[in-house]
Amino acid sequence: MADQTHVLFVEDDDVIREATQLALERDGFAVTAMPDGLSGLEAFRADRPDIALLDVMVPGLDGVSLCRRIRDESTVPVIMLSARADSIDVVLGLEAGADDYVTKPFDGAVLVARIRAVLRRFGHAGGGDRAEPDASPAGGVLIFGDLEIDTEGMEVRRAGQPVALTPTEMRLLLEFSSAPGTVLSRDKLLERVWDYGWGGDTRVVDVHVQRLRTKIGQDRIETVRGFGYKLKA
Repeated sequence: MADQTHVLFVEDDDVIREATQLALERDGFAVTAMPDGLSGLEAFRADRPDIALLDVMVPGLDGVSLCRRIRDESTVPVIMLSARADSIDVVLGLEAGADDYVTKPFDGAVLVARIRAVLRRFGHAGGGDRAEPDASPAGGVLIFGDLEIDTEGMEVRRAGQPVALTPTEMRLLLEFSSAPGTVLSRDKLLERVWDYGWGGDTRVVDVHVQRLRTKIGQDRIETVRGFGYKLKA
C-alpha cells in the first residue's frame, strides 16, 4: 500500500461499495472502504489516505459532516458522491471543504478520471505514481493591498497574518494572481484549476470563490456578471 495512492471510500450501499472498490483497485489504487461515517472517520485518522471519496447520505455521521471533520484536521483532497445533481447536498459538501463532486450513478472510468484530476492538482499522479507539483504561474511574492502571495513558498498572508488555504483554493488564487484585473470565466477556471477536459458544474467554482473570499477578503475577488471573476489589481 505504501507504493500506491491510498483512497478512503465511504459508502453505505454494499453493492456500490464493493464494485467501486474493485474497479479502483484494478486501476492501481489501494482502497479502504467503510460503510458509515464514523468508521470512515476512524479509518481516516488511522490510515491518513491520499484522497477521500465520501457519499453524502451515509449513516452515523453523514458525508457532509465527515468532510467538515476531515477538513478540520487535514487538507487531503475530498470528492463527494451525490445521488442528485441538483441537490443542496452538493453545495453543502463543497461549502464543507470538498474539492469536487461526482453524481451517482457514475461510470467507473469517469470516477477514476476525476480522482486522477484531483490528485494531479495535489501533487499526485494517481494509481500509485507520484508527480511533482505544478509550477506556479509566477515567481516571487505578489502583493495586492494587504494580501501577499508567495508563489514559490506557496504561502499567503493577509495583513501580515498567515492564511490557511487548501491546495484547490491556492491553485484558484494563483490563477487569479497570474492575471490580476483580467476576467476569468467559470469554464476557464474549471479547465485550469479543476483540470476538466469536459463541461463541469460551475457551482464548484462559485463555492470555492466564496470560500476564498472569506479568507482573503470579500472585496478582493470581483464578480463580473455574465462573464466570471477577476482579482482586483
